[in-house]
Amino acid sequence: MKKALSSGFASLILTAMLSAPASALTVEGVDVPDTYQAMGTELKLNGAGTRSKWFMDLYVGGLYVPESISDGEAVINADEPQAITLHIISGMITSERMTEATLEGFKASTDGNMAPVQDDVDQFMAVFQEEIKEGDVFDLVYLPGEGVRVLKNGEVRDTVGDLAFKKALFGIWLSDKPAQENLKERMLGQR
Repeated sequence: MKKALSSGFASLILTAMLSAPASALTVEGVDVPDTYQAMGTELKLNGAGTRSKWFMDLYVGGLYVPESISDGEAVINADEPQAITLHIISGMITSERMTEATLEGFKASTDGNMAPVQDDVDQFMAVFQEEIKEGDVFDLVYLPGEGVRVLKNGEVRDTVGDLAFKKALFGIWLSDKPAQENLKERMLGQR
């Protein structure tokens, strides 16, 4: 009887573990979900890492794509639903600093030629005008035919641009001149 109970209990525990939702990846104390819903498509977490500067962790960035991929250029150029999430983990990030860093990222990802997407960049940057605090989450969701939907803490703030803008935006983290090389590698699941 004791053996039957213990094997029944083990079976119950195993069933509970298998039916539980997949746990999120935890990076710097941030639970990064395994999936993201975009335009009826379930995107999978490709990878996530921490953006650091001057030995300070600033935010956790996650990349969501339909199928796992380790090629940054392929992600940038893909005309399919994709998302990048930014979980702010430092009180050192201000609206001004985020704006400055993002503009530097756009310059790097476009090789200094922002003219074709300048209006979209200007529109996008307005999202960072309101106060940014530790704990804020930005979702940058590319939807083909719609543009990049920008959310702050789950609320849609704007929809910006088209595929050309998405390429410049995602290039901030995934181009040959990323904001941070090891963050790019982690988002691409290379580390």
